[in-house]
Amino acid sequence: MTDPIPVQVKRLAHGEGLELPHYATGGSAGMDVVSAEDIVLEPGMRHAVATGLAMAIPHGYEIQVRPRSGLALKHGVSVPNTPGTIDSDYRGELKIILINHGAEAFPIRRGERVAQLVVAPVTQAVWDEVGELDSTARGEGGFGSTGR
Repeated sequence: MTDPIPVQVKRLAHGEGLELPHYATGGSAGMDVVSAEDIVLEPGMRHAVATGLAMAIPHGYEIQVRPRSGLALKHGVSVPNTPGTIDSDYRGELKIILINHGAEAFPIRRGERVAQLVVAPVTQAVWDEVGELDSTARGEGGFGSTGR
């Protein structure tokens, strides 16, 4: 395991009294983040859930927003743009886009864990336009071309 990356976090007024994102276990890759609001997600509904937090992610890193597996399995509640990306130059409130794919309304209470945050390094690319690409055994075989 590498050394932890320091991430500055600012608690907004509506985030007072809530836990900061934290790892549930020593081996956790993602930190649990909690809701700063009460909301009921009706079936098919999407909502950007407030966390009451803003942050300064170090340059060269991103924070990925991922669903909590228990919410997805038990209730059909997930992050529709998985993984969501928080860029290092964003300074607004962290909001978690959730969708209810389940058949029942799903209440979210203030302080309830709603997603996981993973700090990850970012590699930026430079395009090198060429006239031809090297060949591979797969070639242009697309969806399903490698079998099951």
